[in-house]
Amino acid sequence: MRLLLPLFLCLATTANADVTSSAPGGFTVEHEVIVSADRATAYNAAVKSIGEWWSSEHTITGDSSRLTIEPRAMGCFCENLGEGGAVVHLVVTFIHRDVIVRLSGGLGPLGLMGVAGNMTWEFFDADDGGTRMKWTYAVGGYRPGGLDAVALPVDYVIGEALLRLAAYLDTGDADNAEAPAAYE
Repeated sequence: MRLLLPLFLCLATTANADVTSSAPGGFTVEHEVIVSADRATAYNAAVKSIGEWWSSEHTITGDSSRLTIEPRAMGCFCENLGEGGAVVHLVVTFIHRDVIVRLSGGLGPLGLMGVAGNMTWEFFDADDGGTRMKWTYAVGGYRPGGLDAVALPVDYVIGEALLRLAAYLDTGDADNAEAPAAYE
């Protein structure tokens, strides 16, 4: 079983990305991209094909094809570990087809800390056609040394995931995503 340590090793930037707030008690990150796909296609790829675009580097098993999201309230964003094992990464708390998905929990190593997180995926019609996808992840709670110390690495993972989804939608291959920038 692989550790989720790579979650805290990098930082991505997108055309519109930011750690919008950061303090010892928590942080918020936001990312936006525009894809040529319509909202229904973007939403379906995000929810129903997560194993196709999520990075295997940010899984326990090293195999993103083991990831699923149940598109219903209290649905599971889960990873099948095999041999009857599984892990709940996040829980769906609000869903409106083609519009919004809200997930709660601590993603990756945050799940091992005394934190609560709220991740929101929003899908909007873009001004020039296509879809504008906005992801926001707000995390609060306790971590020795403060949560602000992990805001940039978490920002990387969220940004990378959204870039991979965008590449998957625009080219059919998540590995065509922009390379993440190093963080300081």
